[in-house]
Amino acid sequence: MDEVFARRDVLKSQTLKRLCVTSDWRGALQLSSHVGAIFLTGWWLAQSMGSFWVVPAFMLHGTLINFLYAGQHELSHWTVFRTRGLNEFFGRILGFVLFYPRTFDLVQHVAHHRFTQDWQRDGELARERYTLKSYLLWFSGITYWYTRWRRIIRFSFGIVTEPYLPASRKADFVLEARLHLAGYVLIAVLSAWFNTGAAVTFWLAPMLVMKFMQQLQNTIEHLGLPHSDNVLQNTRSTRTNAFMRWMGWQMQYHTAHHAFPGVPFHRLAELDQEIFAQRGSQPPSMTYWGFQWAVVKAFWAGKTEKDYPDDQTWIHDQSDA
Repeated sequence: MDEVFARRDVLKSQTLKRLCVTSDWRGALQLSSHVGAIFLTGWWLAQSMGSFWVVPAFMLHGTLINFLYAGQHELSHWTVFRTRGLNEFFGRILGFVLFYPRTFDLVQHVAHHRFTQDWQRDGELARERYTLKSYLLWFSGITYWYTRWRRIIRFSFGIVTEPYLPASRKADFVLEARLHLAGYVLIAVLSAWFNTGAAVTFWLAPMLVMKFMQQLQNTIEHLGLPHSDNVLQNTRSTRTNAFMRWMGWQMQYHTAHHAFPGVPFHRLAELDQEIFAQRGSQPPSMTYWGFQWAVVKAFWAGKTEKDYPDDQTWIHDQSDA
Protein backbone atom coordinates (compact mmCIF):
# COMPACT_ATOMS: atom_id res chain seq x y z
CA MET A 1 0.00 0.00 0.00
CA ASP A 2 1.77 3.14 -1.23
CA GLU A 3 -0.94 5.65 -0.35
CA VAL A 4 -0.15 8.57 1.93
CA PHE A 5 -2.59 9.38 4.74
CA ALA A 6 -0.82 12.36 6.32
CA ARG A 7 -0.34 15.89 5.07
CA ARG A 8 2.33 15.99 2.37
CA ASP A 9 4.28 18.64 4.26
CA VAL A 10 4.85 16.27 7.19
CA LEU A 11 7.66 14.51 5.33
CA LYS A 12 9.86 15.53 2.42
CA SER A 13 9.21 13.51 -0.73
CA GLN A 14 12.88 12.54 -1.11
CA THR A 15 12.93 11.28 2.49
CA LEU A 16 9.78 9.22 1.91
CA LYS A 17 11.25 7.76 -1.27
CA ARG A 18 14.40 6.73 0.63
CA LEU A 19 12.43 5.14 3.45
CA CYS A 20 10.12 3.17 1.15
CA VAL A 21 12.89 0.90 -0.18
CA THR A 22 12.11 -2.72 0.68
CA SER A 23 14.71 -5.45 1.19
CA ASP A 24 14.57 -9.22 0.70
CA TRP A 25 17.48 -9.56 3.14
CA ARG A 26 15.84 -7.56 5.93
CA GLY A 27 12.56 -9.36 5.40
CA ALA A 28 14.23 -12.77 5.50
CA LEU A 29 16.14 -11.84 8.66
CA GLN A 30 13.01 -10.74 10.51
CA LEU A 31 10.82 -13.64 9.40
CA SER A 32 13.49 -16.30 9.97
CA SER A 33 14.36 -14.94 13.42
CA HIS A 34 10.70 -14.95 14.44
CA VAL A 35 9.99 -18.44 13.09
CA GLY A 36 13.30 -19.66 14.49
CA ALA A 37 12.33 -18.38 17.93
CA ILE A 38 9.05 -20.32 17.68
CA PHE A 39 10.94 -23.53 16.91
CA LEU A 40 13.23 -22.90 19.88
CA THR A 41 10.34 -22.33 22.28
CA GLY A 42 8.61 -25.38 20.80
CA TRP A 43 11.70 -27.44 21.62
CA TRP A 44 11.76 -25.90 25.12
CA LEU A 45 8.09 -26.76 25.56
CA ALA A 46 8.70 -30.37 24.53
CA GLN A 47 11.70 -30.72 26.83
CA SER A 48 9.96 -29.16 29.82
CA MET A 49 6.88 -31.40 29.86
CA GLY A 50 6.20 -32.54 33.42
CA SER A 51 8.17 -29.73 35.03
CA PHE A 52 7.47 -26.20 36.19
CA TRP A 53 9.27 -24.83 33.12
CA VAL A 54 6.41 -25.97 30.90
CA VAL A 55 4.45 -22.88 32.01
CA PRO A 56 6.88 -20.16 30.82
CA ALA A 57 7.72 -22.24 27.73
CA PHE A 58 4.03 -22.54 26.85
CA MET A 59 3.42 -18.83 27.44
CA LEU A 60 6.38 -17.60 25.39
CA HIS A 61 5.68 -20.09 22.61
CA GLY A 62 2.04 -19.02 22.33
CA THR A 63 2.94 -15.34 22.45
CA LEU A 64 5.43 -15.71 19.62
CA ILE A 65 2.90 -17.59 17.48
CA ASN A 66 0.27 -14.91 18.01
CA PHE A 67 2.67 -12.10 17.15
CA LEU A 68 3.18 -13.72 13.77
CA TYR A 69 0.18 -11.60 12.82
CA ALA A 70 2.54 -8.60 12.85
CA GLY A 71 4.37 -10.40 10.04
CA GLN A 72 1.17 -11.22 8.19
CA HIS A 73 0.12 -7.60 8.51
CA GLU A 74 3.36 -6.41 6.94
CA LEU A 75 3.16 -9.07 4.23
CA SER A 76 -0.30 -7.73 3.42
CA HIS A 77 1.32 -4.35 2.85
CA TRP A 78 3.80 -6.02 0.45
CA THR A 79 6.66 -4.39 2.35
CA VAL A 80 8.46 -7.34 3.97
CA PHE A 81 10.22 -8.51 0.80
CA ARG A 82 11.30 -6.66 -2.30
CA THR A 83 10.36 -9.76 -4.31
CA ARG A 84 6.58 -9.47 -4.52
CA GLY A 85 5.91 -13.22 -4.75
CA LEU A 86 7.59 -13.84 -1.38
CA ASN A 87 5.09 -11.53 0.31
CA GLU A 88 2.26 -13.51 -1.26
CA PHE A 89 3.70 -16.95 -0.44
CA PHE A 90 4.53 -16.32 3.21
CA GLY A 91 1.41 -14.22 3.71
CA ARG A 92 -0.74 -17.22 2.75
CA ILE A 93 1.17 -19.53 5.10
CA LEU A 94 0.84 -17.19 8.08
CA GLY A 95 -2.81 -16.58 7.25
CA PHE A 96 -3.44 -20.31 7.43
CA VAL A 97 -1.56 -20.74 10.70
CA LEU A 98 -3.42 -17.82 12.32
CA PHE A 99 -6.92 -18.62 10.97
CA TYR A 100 -6.85 -15.28 9.15
CA PRO A 101 -7.07 -15.87 5.38
CA ARG A 102 -4.80 -13.54 3.45
CA THR A 103 -7.22 -12.28 0.78
CA PHE A 104 -9.77 -11.31 3.41
CA ASP A 105 -7.07 -9.69 5.54
CA LEU A 106 -5.78 -7.72 2.55
CA VAL A 107 -9.16 -6.28 1.61
CA GLN A 108 -10.23 -5.59 5.18
CA HIS A 109 -6.92 -3.93 5.99
CA VAL A 110 -7.01 -1.65 2.96
CA ALA A 111 -10.43 -0.46 4.16
CA HIS A 112 -8.99 0.06 7.64
CA HIS A 113 -6.22 2.30 6.33
CA ARG A 114 -8.34 4.27 3.90
CA PHE A 115 -11.17 4.84 6.38
CA THR A 116 -9.44 4.66 9.77
CA GLN A 117 -11.89 5.29 12.63
CA ASP A 118 -14.84 5.67 10.22
CA TRP A 119 -17.59 3.59 11.87
CA GLN A 120 -19.26 2.89 8.54
CA ARG A 121 -16.28 1.91 6.40
CA ASP A 122 -13.36 0.85 8.61
CA GLY A 123 -13.33 -2.97 8.49
CA GLU A 124 -11.83 -3.22 11.97
CA LEU A 125 -14.77 -1.32 13.45
CA ALA A 126 -17.39 -3.80 12.25
CA ARG A 127 -18.47 -4.54 15.81
CA GLU A 128 -20.81 -3.38 18.54
CA ARG A 129 -19.44 -0.63 20.75
CA TYR A 130 -17.59 -2.01 23.74
CA THR A 131 -18.88 -2.60 27.22
CA LEU A 132 -16.47 -3.77 29.90
CA LYS A 133 -17.68 -7.35 29.41
CA SER A 134 -17.42 -7.36 25.61
CA TYR A 135 -14.01 -5.69 25.76
CA LEU A 136 -12.61 -8.24 28.20
CA LEU A 137 -14.03 -11.11 26.13
CA TRP A 138 -12.33 -9.70 23.03
CA PHE A 139 -9.08 -9.01 24.90
CA SER A 140 -9.00 -12.56 26.29
CA GLY A 141 -9.33 -14.01 22.80
CA ILE A 142 -12.64 -15.77 23.44
CA THR A 143 -14.75 -13.70 21.05
CA TYR A 144 -11.73 -13.08 18.82
CA TRP A 145 -11.36 -16.76 17.98
CA TYR A 146 -15.11 -17.29 17.76
CA THR A 147 -15.32 -14.49 15.19
CA ARG A 148 -12.42 -15.84 13.15
CA TRP A 149 -13.66 -19.45 13.02
CA ARG A 150 -17.26 -18.45 12.42
CA ARG A 151 -16.22 -16.26 9.49
CA ILE A 152 -14.24 -19.05 7.82
CA ILE A 153 -17.18 -21.44 8.16
CA ARG A 154 -19.68 -18.79 7.04
CA PHE A 155 -17.59 -17.86 4.00
CA SER A 156 -17.22 -21.56 3.17
CA PHE A 157 -21.00 -21.70 2.80
CA GLY A 158 -20.91 -18.63 0.54
CA ILE A 159 -22.30 -16.24 3.17
CA VAL A 160 -20.35 -12.97 2.90
CA THR A 161 -22.18 -10.09 4.61
CA GLU A 162 -19.43 -7.62 5.61
CA PRO A 163 -20.34 -4.20 4.12
CA TYR A 164 -16.70 -3.20 3.57
CA LEU A 165 -16.03 -6.23 1.34
CA PRO A 166 -16.67 -5.64 -2.39
CA ALA A 167 -19.17 -8.02 -3.96
CA SER A 168 -16.77 -8.51 -6.88
CA ARG A 169 -14.37 -10.38 -4.56
CA LYS A 170 -16.95 -12.71 -3.01
CA ALA A 171 -15.82 -15.74 -5.04
CA ASP A 172 -12.23 -15.18 -3.86
CA PHE A 173 -13.26 -15.05 -0.20
CA VAL A 174 -15.39 -18.18 -0.51
CA LEU A 175 -12.71 -20.22 -2.28
CA GLU A 176 -10.07 -19.11 0.19
CA ALA A 177 -12.24 -20.06 3.18
CA ARG A 178 -13.00 -23.48 1.71
CA LEU A 179 -9.31 -24.17 1.13
CA HIS A 180 -8.52 -23.15 4.71
CA LEU A 181 -11.30 -25.30 6.10
CA ALA A 182 -10.15 -28.28 4.03
CA GLY A 183 -6.63 -27.81 5.35
CA TYR A 184 -7.77 -27.73 8.97
CA VAL A 185 -9.90 -30.83 8.47
CA LEU A 186 -6.93 -32.61 6.89
CA ILE A 187 -4.73 -31.76 9.90
CA ALA A 188 -7.43 -33.09 12.24
CA VAL A 189 -7.76 -36.32 10.24
CA LEU A 190 -3.99 -36.87 10.12
CA SER A 191 -3.70 -36.18 13.84
CA ALA A 192 -6.35 -38.80 14.56
CA TRP A 193 -4.82 -41.26 12.07
CA PHE A 194 -1.37 -41.03 13.63
CA ASN A 195 -2.75 -40.67 17.16
CA THR A 196 -0.79 -37.50 17.86
CA GLY A 197 -1.71 -34.33 19.70
CA ALA A 198 1.25 -32.36 18.37
CA ALA A 199 -0.95 -29.86 16.51
CA VAL A 200 -2.81 -29.09 19.74
CA THR A 201 0.25 -29.03 22.00
CA PHE A 202 2.56 -26.95 19.82
CA TRP A 203 0.10 -24.85 17.81
CA LEU A 204 -3.57 -24.59 18.80
CA ALA A 205 -3.43 -24.62 22.61
CA PRO A 206 -0.62 -22.08 23.09
CA MET A 207 -1.99 -19.86 20.31
CA LEU A 208 -5.52 -19.83 21.70
CA VAL A 209 -4.62 -19.42 25.38
CA MET A 210 -1.99 -16.70 24.85
CA LYS A 211 -3.97 -14.57 22.40
CA PHE A 212 -4.37 -11.88 25.04
CA MET A 213 -0.68 -11.01 24.72
CA GLN A 214 -1.07 -10.00 21.09
CA GLN A 215 -4.35 -8.28 21.93
CA LEU A 216 -2.22 -5.86 23.94
CA GLN A 217 -1.09 -4.53 20.56
CA ASN A 218 -4.38 -4.91 18.70
CA THR A 219 -6.43 -2.97 21.23
CA ILE A 220 -4.05 -0.07 21.93
CA GLU A 221 -3.75 1.20 18.37
CA HIS A 222 -7.00 3.18 17.98
CA LEU A 223 -9.43 2.72 20.86
CA GLY A 224 -10.27 5.91 22.76
CA LEU A 225 -8.93 8.28 20.11
CA PRO A 226 -10.94 10.70 17.92
CA HIS A 227 -12.92 9.24 15.03
CA SER A 228 -11.47 11.84 12.69
CA ASP A 229 -9.64 11.55 9.37
CA ASN A 230 -6.36 12.81 10.85
CA VAL A 231 -4.05 9.80 11.33
CA LEU A 232 -1.72 11.83 13.53
CA GLN A 233 -4.58 12.05 16.03
CA ASN A 234 -6.64 8.88 15.50
CA THR A 235 -3.80 6.33 15.78
CA ARG A 236 -1.74 5.52 18.86
CA SER A 237 1.88 4.38 19.13
CA THR A 238 3.15 2.17 21.95
CA ARG A 239 5.99 2.86 24.38
CA THR A 240 7.70 -0.47 25.02
CA ASN A 241 11.02 -2.33 24.95
CA ALA A 242 13.22 -3.58 22.10
CA PHE A 243 12.10 -7.21 22.44
CA MET A 244 8.44 -6.30 22.03
CA ARG A 245 9.27 -4.09 19.06
CA TRP A 246 11.13 -6.98 17.42
CA MET A 247 8.27 -9.40 18.11
CA GLY A 248 5.75 -6.82 16.85
CA TRP A 249 7.71 -6.09 13.68
CA GLN A 250 8.06 -2.45 14.80
CA MET A 251 4.28 -1.93 14.56
CA GLN A 252 4.51 -0.11 17.88
CA TYR A 253 5.38 2.92 15.72
CA HIS A 254 1.79 2.70 14.63
CA THR A 255 1.03 6.37 14.06
CA ALA A 256 3.95 6.63 11.66
CA HIS A 257 2.85 3.44 9.94
CA HIS A 258 -0.67 4.75 9.37
CA ALA A 259 0.64 8.03 8.01
CA PHE A 260 2.91 6.33 5.46
CA PRO A 261 1.99 2.62 5.19
CA GLY A 262 4.33 2.07 2.25
CA VAL A 263 7.37 2.37 4.53
CA PRO A 264 8.64 -1.14 5.46
CA PHE A 265 8.70 -2.27 9.08
CA HIS A 266 12.47 -1.97 9.46
CA ARG A 267 12.38 1.77 8.67
CA LEU A 268 9.51 2.73 10.97
CA ALA A 269 11.72 3.92 13.84
CA GLU A 270 13.45 6.30 11.45
CA LEU A 271 10.12 7.39 9.98
CA ASP A 272 8.82 8.10 13.48
CA GLN A 273 11.86 10.26 14.14
CA GLU A 274 11.37 12.17 10.90
CA ILE A 275 7.68 12.85 11.50
CA PHE A 276 7.75 13.62 15.20
CA ALA A 277 11.08 13.99 16.99
CA GLN A 278 12.70 16.20 14.37
CA ARG A 279 9.59 18.39 14.30
CA GLY A 280 9.43 18.71 18.08
CA SER A 281 6.16 16.80 18.42
CA GLN A 282 5.04 13.33 19.45
CA PRO A 283 2.23 10.96 18.51
CA PRO A 284 -0.49 9.78 20.90
CA SER A 285 1.24 7.02 22.89
CA MET A 286 0.82 4.84 25.96
CA THR A 287 2.35 1.73 27.50
CA TYR A 288 0.61 -1.62 27.05
CA TRP A 289 -0.57 -2.10 30.61
CA GLY A 290 -1.13 1.60 31.21
CA PHE A 291 -3.59 1.53 28.32
CA GLN A 292 -5.39 -1.58 29.60
CA TRP A 293 -5.80 -0.07 33.06
CA ALA A 294 -7.19 3.13 31.50
CA VAL A 295 -9.72 1.09 29.47
CA VAL A 296 -10.95 -0.79 32.53
CA LYS A 297 -11.38 2.49 34.43
CA ALA A 298 -13.21 4.04 31.46
CA PHE A 299 -15.70 1.15 31.34
CA TRP A 300 -16.08 0.80 35.09
CA ALA A 301 -19.41 1.42 36.81
CA GLY A 302 -21.42 0.40 33.78
CA LYS A 303 -20.03 2.89 31.28
CA THR A 304 -19.68 1.82 27.65
CA GLU A 305 -18.02 3.13 24.50
CA LYS A 306 -21.30 4.90 23.67
CA ASP A 307 -20.84 7.15 26.71
CA TYR A 308 -17.77 8.85 25.25
CA PRO A 309 -17.61 11.42 22.41
CA ASP A 310 -16.40 10.19 19.03
CA ASP A 311 -14.56 13.44 18.32
CA GLN A 312 -12.38 13.49 21.44
CA THR A 313 -9.62 11.45 23.06
CA TRP A 314 -11.00 9.59 26.07
CA ILE A 315 -8.22 7.11 26.78
CA HIS A 316 -4.85 8.67 27.50
CA ASP A 317 -2.04 8.75 30.02
CA GLN A 318 -3.08 10.00 33.44
CA SER A 319 -0.40 12.68 33.17
CA ASP A 320 -2.10 14.01 30.01
CA ALA A 321 -5.53 14.30 31.61
